[in-house]
Amino acid sequence: MRSYTRASTLDPVPGDIVSLLRRIDIAAGAEARHVDQLPQLLGALQEQARIESVTASSAIEGVHVAEGRVPNLVSGHPQRIRNRSEAEFAGYSAALDYLNQQDPGALTVGLILHLHRLLFSFTDGRGGHFKAEDNLVIDHHPDGSTSTRFTPVGWQETPFYMDELVARTNTALRDNETHPLLIVAAFALDLLCIHPFADGNGRVARLATTHLLQRSGYGVGKYVSVEQLIYETRDEYYQALAASTTGWFDDGQHTVWPWAGYLLGRLDAAYTRFGTRVAAGTGGGTKQDRVRDFVLLHAPTPFTIADIRRAVPGTSDNTIRLVLAELRDQGLIANDGTGRSATWHRVGS
Repeated sequence: MRSYTRASTLDPVPGDIVSLLRRIDIAAGAEARHVDQLPQLLGALQEQARIESVTASSAIEGVHVAEGRVPNLVSGHPQRIRNRSEAEFAGYSAALDYLNQQDPGALTVGLILHLHRLLFSFTDGRGGHFKAEDNLVIDHHPDGSTSTRFTPVGWQETPFYMDELVARTNTALRDNETHPLLIVAAFALDLLCIHPFADGNGRVARLATTHLLQRSGYGVGKYVSVEQLIYETRDEYYQALAASTTGWFDDGQHTVWPWAGYLLGRLDAAYTRFGTRVAAGTGGGTKQDRVRDFVLLHAPTPFTIADIRRAVPGTSDNTIRLVLAELRDQGLIANDGTGRSATWHRVGS
């Protein structure tokens, strides 16, 4: 909304943002080709990304569930939900499935409300309704103190602001005068500044962003969890939001670029991971060969068994551990720590 009120807000585009847009557009073209050529591999990647997205987006907001409970909660028909965290976890899964299993059409206020309704569909909360009282965005500091980051739009003004935000977003996308990824970034920033709900604003913003990206031709989030990439860099996430929020409430006297740069950086990283996982999943040889190739050629530093699972879907943990032990004995990799928290790194070049 306020990110669209001044022409100078989205123009001129900084050079580093232009470079990101160029890389993402090239990668999106490659993604489109893989969708037709590798349906089985992409199906496996999609299921992994779905679970990661539900887990990570919930964790960003402090919603955690036991690992063993995840399959039930993302099944689409969860049984015996035990607590509020599990209910919200299952709700995010329901909302994400709604977006992935069909195209709900153009962005509307009704769609945003429906995503919120699904998010809280397993709780006793008031899902699908805007806030009924003013709220604050609070920062919690390591010493236990708190501070107010900003005061969002008042509850009485929220319906008007949301109507205007959706209208301006759709108009900007239809006019095609600004790169769609910049419009999506501006939309997410403005939605978070409006903070239209009593709870669930961050999760709804990420769901709506996923929807806009998919409709704009950037579907990598189906195969690599953008939410997971945000969770891995959550300190940068909050810093970028804080930098772009400053001045938003002063008639749009803010800069969208810290937030846009952060969001586009995560999308760029998602396409990089996508390329790595496609390469690992389509390599010749046995599953052991593909695990070995991923570890020696593509794995991040450090990497975990979970990274290998995601990169080479369908490979058992026993196979992964066998390959890791062989590479360790050959002096090619070394491990740091033991158990689930263990990480690995390549030795030398």
